[in-house]
Amino acid sequence: METRGIEQMFDFQRLPNDRFILLLLLLYSPVGLCLMLLRIFIGVHVFLVSCALPDSIVRRFIVRIMCSVLGLHVRQNSPRLRDKTARLYICNHVTHFDHNMINLLTSCNTPLLEGPVGFLCWARGFMELGQGIGSRTELTETLCRYCSSPNSLPLLLFPEEDTTNGRTGLLKFSSWPFSVSDSIQPVALLVKRPFIAVNTPESSWLTELLWTFFVPFTVYHVRWLPPLSKEDDESHQEFASKVQGLLATELGVISTQITKADKAEHIKRKRHIASQTALSNLGARPRTVAQGFLGTSAGAEDSRVARMVQQVKEVLPDVPLSVITRDLLQTNCVDTTITNLLEHTDHFNSEAAASTPSAPAKPAASSTPSVMASTPNLKPSAISFGRSPIDRHMTLQERKEALYEYARRRYIEKHGLKDDDL
Repeated sequence: METRGIEQMFDFQRLPNDRFILLLLLLYSPVGLCLMLLRIFIGVHVFLVSCALPDSIVRRFIVRIMCSVLGLHVRQNSPRLRDKTARLYICNHVTHFDHNMINLLTSCNTPLLEGPVGFLCWARGFMELGQGIGSRTELTETLCRYCSSPNSLPLLLFPEEDTTNGRTGLLKFSSWPFSVSDSIQPVALLVKRPFIAVNTPESSWLTELLWTFFVPFTVYHVRWLPPLSKEDDESHQEFASKVQGLLATELGVISTQITKADKAEHIKRKRHIASQTALSNLGARPRTVAQGFLGTSAGAEDSRVARMVQQVKEVLPDVPLSVITRDLLQTNCVDTTITNLLEHTDHFNSEAAASTPSAPAKPAASSTPSVMASTPNLKPSAISFGRSPIDRHMTLQERKEALYEYARRRYIEKHGLKDDDL
């Protein structure tokens, strides 16, 4: 499955990378916030006017002027090419409001394929198909019956089924919209705005509306292409690919085989990588990455992590393996992990501490050298979070040093090394 160039087809970052444009956006922000608040108030009146007036050229003209105040400008090229007898418009998909902008130029209906039905569906300008549409076959049959009605408005469908940034390429056109009618009117849509991206993949329509009110303007360029009809020996998918190529050529982008499912999978992968990066940056201690760790394969990394987990488990047998593994993945250092886990002693040994009588607090009688000298005689169970009488009188720093020295000696004995080798 071809997914090359998928990163360039979507704007995963809302704000620009250019520092100069980012500075301009920062200076514009107070004005943008005032505009957004004012346009929210005006937008309510635009909605009421559009609901009150009947569908006509007068209503479209008035609402189009009011939308210009909201910063939504729609322009069209070659309006004479628009076929007034066309029953189906096919358009590329850029924003959540494409159907609203095209509806300002000509009356048409767009069915809501995903999302809540009812008042919200109607308020956003979608056509509600009703309940019981569970498959593409049923959807196609319903839309075919709608188009066969002589008094119905033309349909506006988006074969991409999802949005792109409109600058690089088009998603693969689905074939089911082309089975609704054999004659279609292609519509090429280009959306531009200053400062910020026209959309981001995981942003809701309400968030996009607020950003639209924030920026100075958003321009929708609509280009009408000559009507097309499906050939007798042409399949619906071949017809869809031909229309996709024509729209891509008109927009100056490429025609890809990337589907809506590919986009969803790519977003899921980026979200997973971002979560892993965020978790790796949560460690309180600086990470000490060994030189050989970065160059090893995945299997070698797993083996190395398993060895480090075992080393920490020998020193801290009461700590769960999952906790040790999670901390090691963040620190990649046995010493740092032991230190981090020692700072959470009460969390892992609360039940053991509750069952052990507490002794009166005494000042630490042993110094650091004496602790070092006594470390080789301690067993793993004797150094686990203060269960032995000796550990109860150690300070936290002395425990850290004793455990570190114990782990170091165990490692030397296990691998037959000398003290000078470490």
